[in-house]
Amino acid sequence: MRPPGPASAWAHGTARARRWLQAWARPRAPETLPVRLDRRRVYVLPTRFGLFFAVLLLAMWLGGLNYNNNPALMLALLLAGAANTSLLAAHLQLTGLQVGAIDAEPVPAGAPLELHLYARADPGRTRRGLQVELGEASAVLSLVNGAGQATLVLPTHRRGWLEVDRLQVSTTRPLGLARAWAYVWPDAPLLVYPTPEAHGPPLPEGSGANALARLRPTGEDVHHLRSYRRGDARRAIAWKPSARRDSLLVREYEQPLGADVVLDWRQLHGLATEARICRLARWVDDAEREGRRYRLVLPGQPPIGPGSGAQQRHACLRALALLPSAPGGA
Repeated sequence: MRPPGPASAWAHGTARARRWLQAWARPRAPETLPVRLDRRRVYVLPTRFGLFFAVLLLAMWLGGLNYNNNPALMLALLLAGAANTSLLAAHLQLTGLQVGAIDAEPVPAGAPLELHLYARADPGRTRRGLQVELGEASAVLSLVNGAGQATLVLPTHRRGWLEVDRLQVSTTRPLGLARAWAYVWPDAPLLVYPTPEAHGPPLPEGSGANALARLRPTGEDVHHLRSYRRGDARRAIAWKPSARRDSLLVREYEQPLGADVVLDWRQLHGLATEARICRLARWVDDAEREGRRYRLVLPGQPPIGPGSGAQQRHACLRALALLPSAPGGA
C-alpha cells in the first residue's frame, strides 16, 4: 500500500484541524431555540482571495518603501483600510441574527428530508449572501423585511429520531476578502418514519358489527383492478385483463364502509422485528389510501385508534418509528 501523497496528507491535516477548532467553537452542546448570534459567537478569517490580497498589499508597501513612492504607500494604506472594513462588515452580517426554529415533515427512511430553518433580524441592517450548511447540504438564507428561511435537503438512513448536528451560518460579503461564520446547534431532533414494505400482502379484513352486516360474498361487486401483490389469492387474479396489460391484475372487491381494520403486531409473529414494522407501515398507508378506519396494536402500548386521517396516520407511524430495535438488527 502506497503512502498518502502530499495532497491527501494536506486534506487530512486540514480536516483534523477543522474538527479541533469546531470542538472549541460555541456552542459546545445542543441548545434550545430561539438563539441570537452575539459577537462572541461569530468567527472571522480571511478567504484565499483575502490572503492573496494581503500578500499583494505587502508587496505594494515594500515597493513603495523601497522606492520612496508616496502615492503607492497611500494606495496600499487605503486598500488596507478597505480590507479591514470588510472584516468588520462581514462580522456585522451575522451579529444580531436570530435563529427562531427548525422543522421538517417526517418522511420514510431512505427518502430525502427537507429541513426548514427560520431566521429573523432587526431591521435597519442589510444582510446579504448568508449561507446555511449542514454536512454536505447547503442553502441560501434570504431575509425579506427582517425575516426569512432556508431549506436543507438531508439524507435519511434509518427510522426514529434524526439528531441535527451543528448548523453553520456563514457569509463572505461584502468584498469576499473575509469569511464570517457562526454555529447553531438546535436541540430539536426530527422524526423519520419507517420504510413501508415494497411488496406485501393486502390489508387484513375488517371487523365489527357493521362489517358483518355489510360484507358481500367474494366474486361480486368488483370495485377496481389493481396490480398483483405477493400474497394475493390466485382466484382473485383477473386473467383476461392481465393478458391485455401483459402484467398480473387483481380484482379489488368493495369493502364495507363500517369495517375497522385491526393492524396487530402479534399477528405477524413469523416475521423479524424490522420486517413487522415495515409491513405495518405499509398497511397504515394502504388503509389511508383506501379511506378505511384502522387500529394499531403494538406490544406494551395502548391501541391507537380506531380512526383515519392525517393525525391517526402520524400517531401510528410515529409509534412504529420509535419502537426499539431488536438485538442484532433482527
